[in-house]
Amino acid sequence: MSTFELPLNELEMRGNFIRRHIGTNQQQTSAMLSKLGLANLDELIEQAIPNNILSNEPLKLTETISERAVIEYLRKIRRRNKVYTSMIGMGYYDTIMPAVIKRNVLENPAWYTAYTPYQAEVSQGRLEALINFQQMVIDLTGMELANASLLDEATAAAEAMAMSRRLSKSKSNNVFIDMECHPQTIAVMQTRALSLGYNTIIGCPFQDLENRDYFAVLVQYPGSKGEIHDLTTIVKSAHQQQALVTVAADLLSLILLKSPADFDVDIVVGNSQRFGVPMGYGGPHAAFFATRESYKRSIPGRIIGVSKDIHGQIAYRMSLQTREQHIRRDKATSNICTSQVLLAVIAGFYAIYHGPKGLYLIASRIHRYTQILVAGLQQLGYKIPSKSYFDTFIINTPHRAKRLANQAQEEEINFRLIDTNTLGISLDETTTRQTLRRIWRLFTSATVDIPDINSLDCHISECITDSLLRKNKILQHPVFEKYHSETEMMRYMRHLASKDIALDRSMIPLGSCTMKLNAATEMQAVSNYEFSNMHPFAPIYQTLGYQQMIDELEEMLCDLTGFDAFSFQPNAGSQGEYTGLLVIAKYHAVRCETHRNICLIPASAHGTNPASAVMAGFEVVVLACDDNGNVSLEDLNKKVIQYQQNLGALMITYPSTHGVYEEGFREICDIIHQHGGQVYLDGANFNALVGLSRPGKIGADVAHLNLHKTFAIPHGGGGPGVGPIGVGQHLAAYLPDHPVVDGVNPAKSKHGTIGTISAAPWGSASILTISWAYIAMMGASGLKQATLHAILSANYIAHRLSPFYPILFTGKNNRVAHECIIDCREFKKSCNISVDDIAKRLIDFGFHAPTMSFPVADTLMIEPTESENQTEIDRFCDALITIRQEIRDIETGKSDVKNNVLHNAPHTHRLLMENEWTHPYSKQQAFFPDDHQHDNKYWPPIARIDNAYGDRHLFCSCPDISKYEGND
Repeated sequence: MSTFELPLNELEMRGNFIRRHIGTNQQQTSAMLSKLGLANLDELIEQAIPNNILSNEPLKLTETISERAVIEYLRKIRRRNKVYTSMIGMGYYDTIMPAVIKRNVLENPAWYTAYTPYQAEVSQGRLEALINFQQMVIDLTGMELANASLLDEATAAAEAMAMSRRLSKSKSNNVFIDMECHPQTIAVMQTRALSLGYNTIIGCPFQDLENRDYFAVLVQYPGSKGEIHDLTTIVKSAHQQQALVTVAADLLSLILLKSPADFDVDIVVGNSQRFGVPMGYGGPHAAFFATRESYKRSIPGRIIGVSKDIHGQIAYRMSLQTREQHIRRDKATSNICTSQVLLAVIAGFYAIYHGPKGLYLIASRIHRYTQILVAGLQQLGYKIPSKSYFDTFIINTPHRAKRLANQAQEEEINFRLIDTNTLGISLDETTTRQTLRRIWRLFTSATVDIPDINSLDCHISECITDSLLRKNKILQHPVFEKYHSETEMMRYMRHLASKDIALDRSMIPLGSCTMKLNAATEMQAVSNYEFSNMHPFAPIYQTLGYQQMIDELEEMLCDLTGFDAFSFQPNAGSQGEYTGLLVIAKYHAVRCETHRNICLIPASAHGTNPASAVMAGFEVVVLACDDNGNVSLEDLNKKVIQYQQNLGALMITYPSTHGVYEEGFREICDIIHQHGGQVYLDGANFNALVGLSRPGKIGADVAHLNLHKTFAIPHGGGGPGVGPIGVGQHLAAYLPDHPVVDGVNPAKSKHGTIGTISAAPWGSASILTISWAYIAMMGASGLKQATLHAILSANYIAHRLSPFYPILFTGKNNRVAHECIIDCREFKKSCNISVDDIAKRLIDFGFHAPTMSFPVADTLMIEPTESENQTEIDRFCDALITIRQEIRDIETGKSDVKNNVLHNAPHTHRLLMENEWTHPYSKQQAFFPDDHQHDNKYWPPIARIDNAYGDRHLFCSCPDISKYEGND
């Protein structure tokens, strides 16, 4: 065959990535279409999607770019970032991620493609890694209980404020914030307090607490400018007022400092970024949240606890409020439904790898260098107001601060410019002797000798008073002593990863989660130095690469959605919901319509929707759904008339949470607008719209997107996530801004913005490169093809399973969107089989379960995404069909109603090794229910978890080593 028979653009393979991302090849696609009675994908559009939501306007996106071209383009972008030695501090510090962790966790799909560990039996590896993180936080803070991470330090502080309001017996509505807290934390607290109706007081807690009333106090330890204070009197005064005290602590400093718990504080929050996680221009990082045991039922986020399986083996699980939003909805204590699992895992491994001794050496070196630097500056004649400090101090430079900061930048060093007379300097793990010499040289002339480090080291004395230094030992659990060689560390991480099901092992068919491919090329930029090592408050001229990438990504998303502007500050979908609703509230306030505080939410909505609405100051009114799962137009018309004077917003998911394209979407939006409301679109299901429909053009005023779903950012085992919001032109001026970095919202008007939502100006900026690369490589045609294949796969699954399981909801022409719900409710009645039994039995086939009992109890919601091929989809369908036959055998009496493969699932290797097999079914049926298991069998590390035992015996730190005896 002559090479001239192929056009040049095919030889260039520009669209090659599309076929790498989409799982089915042309032959499989044709076969699946044929099963559905369709000739092509266009027919699927006609049959499944309402015509009035389709967009006929072509996308402005460039056509697909090859993987190699994307790598080269991002290389050029990152060269525009100028990474200087960062001495800014303010909660972000350079650090060194051990290469063994970088290679085996950050860059390992076994870790970054896993989902939130709701299915404990297939998540024991990351659950153990998270409980290690919790133990680390408990040890360093001294508190009794810690959760498995939150989004960032500032939002963790805001969560602490809300928790304090629930627990405090004070009748006050005031929150006292230490003026020495980081400015971004203060700003986030003010935004949250305003929407919750609290008053904020900012002042010095050592002078201004007397003669005031308040229900919560937030103190920074050490302070943002470095000073370390004894907190005893603050805590005593606050407790006398029946207020709770939260300390925002520097985790690395706590290796040397007296723990916050020793001051009798109530809550400790902070950022674990210094434990090996790059700054990444603001994130993602794992915040921590620790508190008293007695407050365990009020703590936000996820808590990993120790339980046992049905055979008595030690096992881990998510405890308490694992999905409280789905249960309590508008009564939920928080809208947090995700965390920063991958980053918490890295931070925990960092502590394990270095151990208590290694961490002590790192912290002590930083502190010693800081004292030497201060002594040298004093020797050069400068005044250092700081008296007691760990790694941060301020220096008086009357009328010279800005000039010295500029001179430092010329030498590629960034200081913190506090005011015209004061600079702040923070040291970190990467500081060396040469760093000190460079700084001294900046503060003196070339003719003056700089101080001698060894001489200064011989004469300095400890600047921290003895009463504020730690006396007790830390990290005494064996896990922090066992893995200090790289060989052992590598094997430990592999051992944990092998316990879990992630996308590197099999399809994860979780509905509403979009577990698609996270391609290696997309992930590549995350590890690049110029992207990963940038401080979020670095001068804008040093971050031009980031600015270009963010601007281009905003243009891409505006093109795809039809919105006019985006904010990337929300660092989770729940944060996007909250932000979008605040924008709507601000819009009404500017129009002098603050009374518009009613938010209509369908009964089928994700639980974070009502929780976010309440946080944003709205009153939730629930809309009924009809028998087909759609919003009831009858109930909607009734409610808009009933609340027309106060209607503020509608929150709606599209396609619906029931997995169908509601034909009345545009009519619903029109009704809301006619009655003075705004439409908030939950973009959790945007993977079914990309390239086909633009929400901003069909009635939505604001929407959040889950970049960790639709746009290929990996779920990381339960975080990170990114939840940017897109808005129409009339709302753009109200998008978030930032107290430290100017220009975050260029459309900001005289009416101001909603404030600050997250600690960093652009949220988790470093992983935005993933979505940028995904869109660039897919291009307009590839993105549309991905959407169509996602819809095709879901309809193919519905077609294959419908003879065995009722498909609960369908839309136009009995088609579904990108996911489908199978009804399992009758099995409980017919033979006492629950969706939990089916989920656990799927583990024996090597599959993670679909989403259970959401949005309808006792159902399974299945979303295959476009990334799975027909072979894997058929394997999954065959597994469910086999399970249906096993259920039928119980229903007919062929199998025992109690002792059967479903009730006993999953079957572990321990059962295989038992001398006596006590079950009425064969080992073949138990362990190898299909032919696929012989060559690549997944062995669950534990049998079914005993959830009741875990709730009765809450234990959320590393178990004593003796507890592992018998586990093999």
